[in-house]
This record gives sequence, C-alpha cells and structure tokens, in this order.
Amino acid sequence: MEFITSNMAPIMFAGLIVFLLMGFPVAFSLGACGLFFGFIGIELGMLPEALLQALPLRIYGIMQNDTLLAIPFFTLMGLILERSGMAEDLLETIGQLFGPVRGGLALAVVFVGALLAATTGVVAASVISMGLISLPIMMRYGYDRRIATGVIAASGTLAQIIPPSLVLIILADQLGRSVGDMYKGAFIPGFMLMGMYTGYVVLIAIFKPKWVPALPAEARTIREDNGNSGLPSLLLLTLVSVGASLYFAHHIADVHTWWTGEEVTKVAKDETIVVSMCVGVGLAFVLSMLNKITGLGLLSRMAERVTFVLIPPLLLIFLVLGTIFLGVATPTEGGAMGALGAITMATVRRRLSFKLLKQALIATTRLSTFVVFILIGSTIFSLVFQGVDGQRWVEHLLTGLPGGQIGFLILVNVMIFFLAFFLDFFELSFIVVPLLAPVADKLGIDLIWFGILLAVNMQTSFMHPPFGFALFYLRSVAPAVAYTDRITKKLIQPITTMQIYWGAVPFVLIQIVMVGLIIAFPGIVSSGLDEKEVYDLDKIRMQMESQMRKLDSLDAAAPEPAPGEPAAAEPEVPEDPMKAALEAIQEEKK
Repeated sequence: MEFITSNMAPIMFAGLIVFLLMGFPVAFSLGACGLFFGFIGIELGMLPEALLQALPLRIYGIMQNDTLLAIPFFTLMGLILERSGMAEDLLETIGQLFGPVRGGLALAVVFVGALLAATTGVVAASVISMGLISLPIMMRYGYDRRIATGVIAASGTLAQIIPPSLVLIILADQLGRSVGDMYKGAFIPGFMLMGMYTGYVVLIAIFKPKWVPALPAEARTIREDNGNSGLPSLLLLTLVSVGASLYFAHHIADVHTWWTGEEVTKVAKDETIVVSMCVGVGLAFVLSMLNKITGLGLLSRMAERVTFVLIPPLLLIFLVLGTIFLGVATPTEGGAMGALGAITMATVRRRLSFKLLKQALIATTRLSTFVVFILIGSTIFSLVFQGVDGQRWVEHLLTGLPGGQIGFLILVNVMIFFLAFFLDFFELSFIVVPLLAPVADKLGIDLIWFGILLAVNMQTSFMHPPFGFALFYLRSVAPAVAYTDRITKKLIQPITTMQIYWGAVPFVLIQIVMVGLIIAFPGIVSSGLDEKEVYDLDKIRMQMESQMRKLDSLDAAAPEPAPGEPAAAEPEVPEDPMKAALEAIQEEKK
C-alpha cells in the first residue's frame, strides 16, 4: 500500500497505456482510468471525496467553451466544399496548367492540397478528394505509384498545419493560448512545408524523369483555337496582380491615413499581407470579368479558367482567415462565416442539395461528438492525475533532463514521433499536451512556438506506416484490383499497400527535417507574429515605489504655513502611477 501511495501517478499513467493497448476506445479508456484510480485514491485516503464533485463543473465548462465551437463550423465548411466539386475543378485546371512540365501533376496536387488545407481544414476530405480525382490520371500517364500515392497523402496532411486547422484550435485550447495567434504562428511553417514538398517533386523530376512524365499533347484540353497554350496572357495577368499587391502593401499606411483621417505610420504584418493579397486577387477577377463581358479577347482561355476557378476559394480564405487576422472576427465567428460561404458557393455552383447537406451535417456531428467525448474523458483523467500530484511527477521527470530546453525538446519530439505510430492527433492533443505544457512554460518556452512545433510533429501521425490515417484514407480509394482505363484502354495494375507505405516515407522524413528547422530557427514561427511591447512588471513596481517614496519625502519636507500665510503649493501627483511608471521606462529606453 505504501508503494502504491507513493507512486500513484506513474502507476496511473501505466494503467492508461494498458487500457489503450487492450483496444478500448480512447475516450472511455481515459474516463475509466480516471474514475478507477480516483476511487482507489479516495479509499487509500490520498484524495478527498469532494475532488470528484468538481467533475460536473469541469464538464459544464467544456460545454461553455466558445473556442471549441469553431470545430463543427470548420468541419461543416470543409465537407460541403469537398462535396460541391471545388476540389475537382481545382485539380483539373491546375493539372492542365502544370501538365506540360515533368512532375506537373504532382506539383498540381501539392498546390491544390495547400489550397484545400486553407479552405477545408479537414485531412480526410483533402486526401479522399485528391485520391479519387488525381490518382487515376497519374496512373494513366505512367507516374511511379510510390510518388503518386506519397504526394497525395502528404499534400492532404497540410490541412493539419495550414490554418484553419482543427488541430491548432485544439492545441490553442489545451495550451491556454489564442487561436488567432496559433494561426498566425503556423502561417509560415505551413507554406514552408509546402515548398519542401514541391522541392522534393522537382528533384525527382530532374533525377528520375521517367517516374513523373509530363502530360502528352492530346491530354492538354484547355487551349486556344490556334493550338497555343495561352500561358503568356496568364503570366501577364499574374505580374499585374502581384505588382498591384506589392504597390498596395508599400502604401497601405497611406491608405489607412486617408480612410481614418488620422496619421498612421505602421500597419501590422498580417493585415498588410492579407489585404494586399485581397487587392491583387480582386484586380485579377475584375480584369477577367471585364474581358469576358466585353469580349475583347485580351485574356486566353487558360487565364480566364485559372482566375475563375481560383477566385472563389481565395475569397473564402480571405473571408475566414482574413477576418481573424484583421481582428474583425474571432475564430468561432470566422468558422461560422466560412460555413455560410461554403453553402453559398455550393448554391451558386448548383451543387447544394438536401442529401449533400444531410451527409455533411451527419459527418460534422459525428466528428464533433468524437472530440467532445475525448475531451470529457481527458478531463476526468487529468482531474484525478492532478489530485495525485501527477503534474509534479511529470515536471520532476522532464525538468531534470540534461541539456535544459534543448534536451526537453528533443525528448518530447522523439516521444511524440513514436506515440504517433499508435495515436492520432486528437488523442495526442488531449492526453500528452496537457502534461507537457506546464513543464514547457516553466522552462521559459513560448507556448505558441511550442504548439506549432508539436503540430508539425503530430502531422506525421497521419503519415506513419502502418497506422497513418491518411494512408488508410488513400487505401480506401486506391484501386485494389487491375482495371481497364476508360480513355487509353490500357490495363492498369492495382496499387499495393506496401507501395503506399514506401511512398509516404520520404514525406515523413521531410516533416522531421521541418521539426529540426523550427527548433534550430525559432524565428520561423515568431516571424509570423507581430512584435509586441513587453514590459518588466518588477521594474514597473520599483518605479512606482520610487515615485511614491519621492512624494512621501516631499510631504514630510514641506514646512507648516504660519498663521495667516497662504498654504504652500501641493506637490504634483501623477493621475495614474502605472502610466507614469511606463512613461519613465520608455524614456529610459530612448
């Protein structure tokens, strides 16, 4: 009994692992483990009976958590977009655009994967959509099966890190940080990861060109009447749009000054980027509409097609992420606007039906319920775990590591990497992150940066052979038996599970390299955030005490006025001591 009493926390953690290995659902494993050890702790006199009375209040707090409302909104938005045919149009158009170059279809998949990630935020929707649409085309024209499956699975997982990612919402909630700050911090790492995927495809195209052939001429359907590709006018339109964005970004402070009537000298980076991109995209759309309405023929079919296919998702990205970054809407409100925008887009495309809406609502309810049940289970577990001093046990275990912050980060990332073989990102977020966050905070690690680092690492949970969910999604839509292609009439051999696994390995290694880059160069994440003024509270307190002592000494030194004489002038007392202390520190800095 004495051994159990003094080692309750590690025994409880080991018990959770046993529950999970026995195959019980995660939510019920967490809840059952918490209640079981809670009753044992009460019987042994370690825990007061009143501890479990806090459980209803905690569960009621989950129901009142506005941040978690963003999850069903973003899920509904992604599912409606996936079923409305947007992914199909994007892949077909971008595939035609990049098709003439080697590896063009793979590059199109990476580009569309990033775009779907920024609109849907749901990994399953992205992987299944691209697997159904792009995989048959890649197999038709002779792509290596490992490259084709790997690039589809990896591009789909970009929805993990590129906002509006569901995992970032959950991490922000578990770390006690703003979802908007998490989104800003993930902006650059997400697109760096996209760039690394693109670089890998380009290297394959250079050194193994037979693995990623270009589309044959007969497969390129978007052409002018004279047979030209129409790319020069698309390039010109792109240059005009980019030039307009850069010019607006350079003069955005002047625009703010004109709009508000007050002089503005500096505008936040995220606002500059979002609004400038919106200006460039809007100009391209207006020019394309004028060309189509007036029939001037200044733009090619390719230019018009790319513009009209790209504008709706880009507009939705601005509606969701732009309003969050600008501070106009909270993430929950942004998700609601995104869901409404997705329904509007599906209606305009004449794809919205009662059946589609019903399927999307059922899938959204299932996912949201899944998340809430895991959260309730983790709340029961964490309440009892804290009651038996589990947090202190974890803290002593991790703060005593050699190497300080670096030693802690290396161990944590190795642990997350191996746990991701068996647990998905929801389970990792609810089980592991609450244990690690207090230790990271005590070691002086910025929790926004720490959250992005964990998100990139947990992204590998979708790609790990043999249990990666993205690989299962792809396996469900990849051909398991030989079939005859409907266009070329050739017999296409099936894709084996081992080909999917080996295709994922290079992209898992790329994600590991990205984790190393974030640790080595923390500015990758922090550069996505605006610099904020940081004040030393101890210094402010000292300044205030100094000012108060000075006032007391003035009062003591002031002579008493003689009878009949006017009173001496009162010493000047600042209206706001805190403001005065801040001004004194700013003067000192200057």
